[in-house]
Formats: sequence, structure tokens, C-alpha cells
Amino acid sequence: MVELQDVNVRWGARTVLQDVNLRLEPGERLVVVGPSGAGKSTILRLMAGLLLPSAGAIRIHGTLQTYLRLDQRHAPDVRLVFQNPALLASLTVRQNVGFLLDRFSHMSETEIRQRVGDALDAVGLAGTEDLYPGELSGGMQKRVSFARAVIEDPSQPPGQVPLLLFDEPTAGLDPVACTRIEDLIVHTTSLVGGSSVVVSHVMSTILRTADRVVLLYDGEFRWQGSVADFQSTTNPYVLQFRTASLSGPMQPAEL
Repeated sequence: MVELQDVNVRWGARTVLQDVNLRLEPGERLVVVGPSGAGKSTILRLMAGLLLPSAGAIRIHGTLQTYLRLDQRHAPDVRLVFQNPALLASLTVRQNVGFLLDRFSHMSETEIRQRVGDALDAVGLAGTEDLYPGELSGGMQKRVSFARAVIEDPSQPPGQVPLLLFDEPTAGLDPVACTRIEDLIVHTTSLVGGSSVVVSHVMSTILRTADRVVLLYDGEFRWQGSVADFQSTTNPYVLQFRTASLSGPMQPAEL
């Protein structure tokens, strides 16, 4: 579904990613881990079409990505769930979730409201259509952003498997809220029949949402394997990350 081949990203003299290779299969849930500043969010921006590599190739559904998303005539079905819910405060929940349908489809208001209602029901927020983001808790706002990701893009050809990208979806949440969001990641990915890539530092999120884990450090993948292997491997990078040790190959960034 997604392939990164010898991908490099440079900002001037600084190398952010160096010869990165990665394959994501349809239906797979991948979690990218690593210390802050390792380049994890850059991986998401590449897949979302918000950034092009300095060198190498990225393919989505086998198509080489050579333009930024806004420049693509037929952009792939990629849905990004931000760390911040990124809701428009002046719009209702219905308008936020159904924004894509309002703008690009020819559906009636009744059809759009039905689809929005189904999406909100899927994330446990039935009946909130007419509320504004300011009337919701932080956890509810995050679930609204998940409902927005479930809505089908009407510009996409039928049958194309969507790619869901989650940037630190459980950062700053309490353990119970984390569990709800983690379950939603698995449920949402299954609901749309797609694949997901999650960037996270939270151990429960890694263990509950991943089929496979990759560890990124200093612009390179240092380990990848199943979530079961992640819990038992003695790879020094994973071991240091898993135990939150100050001793190991990963050194903290200068403060």
C-alpha cells in the first residue's frame, strides 16, 4: 500500500531522514516510535503528501508521488488525524465532520447528516451534531476528529483502501482516555478497511494498536518487527526506549 525506497529528507545541511526503506501492507497497523526529533512526524508528512523527499521514492497504491497533495489531480485517500483535534471552532460538529462532503460532494443535506451521524455513532458521540467544539471536552473533540477520518472521500475511486495517519493521538491524555482512543484507532482502521500509521511515545498505545513497530533514531530505522518481538527483543535501541533508560545508544537532544 505504501513504499518508501531509499528516502532522504534534508533541511539545508541537516539530514532528517537517511536512506529510509519501509513497506506498509493493506490492512496493517504500523507504529513508528523513537525519541523526540528523530524524524517520526516527517514520515507522516511524506505519506500525507505535505512534503516531498529530497531523494528516493515514495509510492502509495503503487503510484509514485511526485507532487504535493494540493498539486495532485487525483490524490490518494490519505486521512491525517492531528495530535491537536484541529476542529474549526465556528462550525458545528456536523459541519466539521461533514466538511469534505459539503465541499466536494453533490449529496443532499439529509444524506450528509446521515453519514455524519453514522460516523459519530461509530466513535460514541451520537447526538452531538449541533454542538460546537467549545462545548465538548478535549477527549470528545479528539473523537470528533476520528469521526472526520471515517467519512468517505467522495473524490476517491470506489474500492481504494484508505491510509489513516495518527500523530501522537494519546499524548497528554489520562490512562482511561488513552484506552478509549487506542480502541478507536483499531476500530477506525478496521471500519474503513484501511491501513494505519501511528506515531507515539506512549507504551500502551504502541502495544494496543500495532501489528508492527519500527524504531527511528537519528534519521534511520534501527529496528522493526512485530509488536510481540518489540516486547522481548534485546536490540539496544528498543531496550533503551522500552525501559526509558539514560544508558544506551540513543542520546538526549541538547536542551
